This record gives sequence, structure tokens and C-alpha cells, in this order.
Amino acid sequence: MPNITLPDGSVRSFDAPVSVAQVAASIGTGLAKAALAGKVDGKLVDTSHLLDRDASLAIVTDKDPDGLEVIRHSTAHLLAYAVKELFPEAQVTIGPVIDNGFYYDFSYTRPFTPDDLSAIEKKMGELAKKDERVERKVVPRDEAVAFFKDLGEHYKAEIISSIPAGEDVSLYSEGAFTDLCRGPHVPSTGKLKVFKLMKVAGAYWRGDSKNEMLQRIYGTAWAKKEDQDAYLTMLEEAEKRDHRRLGRELDLFHVQEEAPGLVFWHPKGWTIWQQVEQYMRRVYQDNGYLEVKGPQILDKSLWEKTGHWDKYRENMFTTESESREYAVKPMNCPGHILIFKSGLHSYRELPLRFGEFGQCHRNEPSGSLHGIMRVRGFTQDDGHIFCTEDQILDECLKYTALLQKVYADFGFKDILYKVATRPEKRIGDDALWDKAEHALMESLRSSGCEFEVSPGDGAFYGPKIEYTLKDAIGRQWQCGTMQVDFFMPERLGAEYVGEDNSRHVPVMLHRAIVGSLERFIGMLVENFAGAMPAWLSPTQVVVCSIAESSSQYAAQVAETLKKQGFRAVADLRGEKITYKIREHSLQKHPYILVVGDKEAQAETVAVRGRGNRDLGVMAVSAFVDLLRSEVESKSHESSAA
Repeated sequence: MPNITLPDGSVRSFDAPVSVAQVAASIGTGLAKAALAGKVDGKLVDTSHLLDRDASLAIVTDKDPDGLEVIRHSTAHLLAYAVKELFPEAQVTIGPVIDNGFYYDFSYTRPFTPDDLSAIEKKMGELAKKDERVERKVVPRDEAVAFFKDLGEHYKAEIISSIPAGEDVSLYSEGAFTDLCRGPHVPSTGKLKVFKLMKVAGAYWRGDSKNEMLQRIYGTAWAKKEDQDAYLTMLEEAEKRDHRRLGRELDLFHVQEEAPGLVFWHPKGWTIWQQVEQYMRRVYQDNGYLEVKGPQILDKSLWEKTGHWDKYRENMFTTESESREYAVKPMNCPGHILIFKSGLHSYRELPLRFGEFGQCHRNEPSGSLHGIMRVRGFTQDDGHIFCTEDQILDECLKYTALLQKVYADFGFKDILYKVATRPEKRIGDDALWDKAEHALMESLRSSGCEFEVSPGDGAFYGPKIEYTLKDAIGRQWQCGTMQVDFFMPERLGAEYVGEDNSRHVPVMLHRAIVGSLERFIGMLVENFAGAMPAWLSPTQVVVCSIAESSSQYAAQVAETLKKQGFRAVADLRGEKITYKIREHSLQKHPYILVVGDKEAQAETVAVRGRGNRDLGVMAVSAFVDLLRSEVESKSHESSAA
């Protein structure tokens, strides 16, 4: 007689084994209809799952995050079902849940077309309306292999054959379609009401380029139509903000095949870069960091000592000279340790903070490269703090406060905090990992920051805080980090003289605020849709002459603004003023000044702000004061217009 404990602490007793669905029905018909799955002792199961012993149970509905995952998983199967109905010769492979949706890979004789996608989506809707039961069956592995071979599903048979002999596997059937899956799934196809197929892409079987190229159909699925509509609207907005498109349109940067994963910065894009770098350089100077610069190439033996050669080798570029093997640095930390240990330091000098705009290279897979967001060569605002164990907490507290101010200046105030703890592949003693993880968590608590724990996601040499930003359309970007490292300084022989006059190994804090400057600038471009705040904008002011008679005055105003330290240009072309204004508006400049004979005579300017804002006529000195105030305050008013 199982006793079932519900989330509210109440207990329901049954005379015989009972299914999740039956428990839901005993609570109420509304819950029974809404039930998508169950969570038994923390494990997701189907509503058909039988409870034959005492257990805790939560009924999962579409209001739960787990419910949305079950919907998406089940919709992937519905997609495969529809494809098999329309294209019987297609072979199914795998179909997992991904962020905001799902995909399924198929082998078929010809490429799927947009018309095919429309037909498949329509068929999915028809199958969902049939409200066919989704049933689970457990069979021996070899029986499942034979079943799929008989169907001609060779990929599926191959997947099952890789499962150890003697094990059972679970199959899910809905109508005429059966698939291999661990589950759980919705109880019937009628639960799947809100979905859309997005695109088709290529994908190698088992991710190996030596294998056949399959067709991957991506889709999205939601519990409510309004949620899907909001998501699709966000995607449309994200497309408008795509940094790769804006990089071309605004002439900021480009990438090309001759240098995969590396960036060609154009003058306007490099101006943005310089504003970010110089701002961060002032952050270094104002917060006790000493700027350093380390070499790009270091001997293999160093990377062996740090553990990178063993744990990170596949991500490193290497080279040889005179029978010696070197690695192009993927990170700056070993170089900073060598700078630290080049002289003898006293405990009185700690904490010692080094900062570097260090260029790094990592051998990222070509398929993961994405504009300037995911590259092989990048520059970090990298910093390393050498301190005592007693100083860790205070340094982490100061860092979080500094990071919050920097992000606010760049327009980000919504920060998510996550502590990534020890991974399975790691170096060092667990007692030190305990201290490091505790210090990071305690620093966030003391800062008043709520945080999540991400088990196993730390670096091999230490746990870390990950600082994630939310942008203007709700997307999340993991950006800054703070890592506590007890191990690398010891491995490279870094020491300081303690108060007891003996040698001690310092703790090393790895920290970056913007992280990769390339990625951060890509984020800024997308966050502001290319309309950068005045302090970051490549061109802050364009002075446009209405006619040739006012050209000299327009040039004079532009020169005055340049001497005041602003990035200004004059447009003296003989084009119509409406054409000039439109052209420069499309370039998203913060301000356009229009001058004609009347303005020249009065020594004024007609000011137009971004977003077609008419700010009226004012003296040049008044405009200088307006622009200077906006730049110095790091205001984002003009970017939001």
C-alpha cells in the first residue's frame, strides 16, 4: 500500500499500486487534465508510471519548467512522426530538446524545402488533433535492434546496438510511429498545441565529418501561444540586431575565410574598441591594478606544469622552433605568475593586482565560430590578483561592486550570478576546493546577490563566479568571471615572504569584467541595435551644410567640436539636406547638426538627435555642453531614442 507524499506535505495512501495519472485524478479533475508527467523522488516519469512503494510525487503541468521540456521532447517525436507519414523513405536518427525548442535529424534522398517544412508542420497539427495516446514499452536491446532493422531504420538500429548487451530499452509509440527514447512524454499528442518549425540545417551523423550529412529540422514549442509569439518576436528583433549584419552596414568590422575566427577591424569599429579599452584601462588605474604585458608564445614545459597541456591541449595552437615546442597562449595567467615570481614579494605588497589587455588564441571548432562573438583570436581585459587566503573574501566583494558599476556604465543593470563548482577533471586537493567554493559563495551572499550553483562547471584549476548579463530584448550573455586558484601559483613556484619571515604560496584570483573585448563589443552592438551611446559611438556628430554658401561654417563647427575632443565630421557635399539627414540617420549617429546661411550668420546650429528628435536651434557652446554632459555621464539616452 503506497503512501504518496505531495509537495504541500500531505500524504495520500492507496490500497494498490497507482499511476501518476491516478494520483492526479484523486486530487482533482483539473489537475488530471493538466498533468503532463510526474516527478517521483526528484525523477521525471510518465503519467502512466506505476507507484508501488512509498514515494514523494509532484504532478508536472505546463506551468512547470520540467513540463515545458516534456512538451518539447514530445514535439520532437511528433515531428519525426509527421516526417515518416509524409516521407516514408526518410530515416530517423536523434531528436533532443535544446534551448527554446528541439531538433530532429533525418536521412533523406533530397534536401527538404521550405514547402516541405510547411507540409510537415501542417501534418504535425493534424496528428496532434487526433489526440493519440503515447505509450511506453520496455523491451530487450536485441529485440529493439531487430524491430528497427525490420522497419529499415538503420540509424536507429545502430544507436541501440551501441547500448550494452543484455540491457532493456524503452520505446514510445503514438499512432503508427514508434521511437527509441528514455522519456518521459506527454500522455497524448493532444497536449501538443503550440509549435513551429524554424529551419533546416546540415548535421553529420554522430557529429563526425567523415559520416553522412543528415538534415536537421529545428523547431520551437511552447505551452501557450502568447509565449511562442513573444519568442518569435524576440527572434525577429534579434535578427535586426545581428552584429554581423550591423558590422557590415555600419562599416565596423568583418571576418573572412582567409582568417577563420579572426577579426578585421575597420576604422569605425576600432574606434569603439578603443573607447572600451581606454575605459577599462581607467578602471585598472583607479582600482589598484598594475598593467603588464606578457609574450604570446610560451614553451611547452610551462603548459605542462600548469596542467593545460594535459587538460586543455586540444584547444591550443602550437608551433616549433629549433626543436622546441611552443604553444600560442590560450590565456594570460601563467605569464602573470612568471611576472610575479621574477622578484621577491613581501606580504605587505599583497594583494598585488596585475591587469593586461592580453591577446589569446584558442582552437575553437570551425562550426562553433560566430561573427566576433565566438572567435579563435581574442583580447581579454584580464586581471590576476595575488593575495593571501584571508584576503580572498574582501577582494571578491570589491570586484563584484566594481563589475556592477562597469556594467551599468555600458548599459547593463540586470546581472545573473552563478557559482560553477569543481569539475570531474581537475587538479589539487578537495579541501582547497572546499575553501575556494566557500569563499566565492560567501562573497556573493555578503554582496546581497542571489545566485545559482552550477555543479561541475568550474575550470580544472578552480571554481568560479560567472556573471551573466541580460540585454535589451531579454537575451542572456555570460560575461565576467572571478576564479579562486590555489594550485597554479604553486605549480609554477610563485612565493611571497610572510609575516613569519618564511615563504608562502599566494592565492591567485583570475578575473575579467568584459571578458573577450570582441565578444563584448558584439554584445554592445546587438544590445543597442548599432545605435551606440554617444560616449561609445564612432562618430558622435555630423555637421551637414544645407548649401555651398554654408559649407565653410559647417567645416568650422566640425573643427571646433574636434578641438573640444569630440568625434565630429562635416558633410559638405552638394546633396539635398534631406538626403544627407536620411543617410546619416541610417548610420545611427547620435547627433546631426544642420547649418545654413541663417545659422552661419547667428553662429548657431539646428540639432537633430537620433530617432528623428528635433532639439531646436542652439549656440555651438550650448551644444558642446549638452554633448559633453552626455558623454561624461555615460548616458544611454540617445541610444534609446
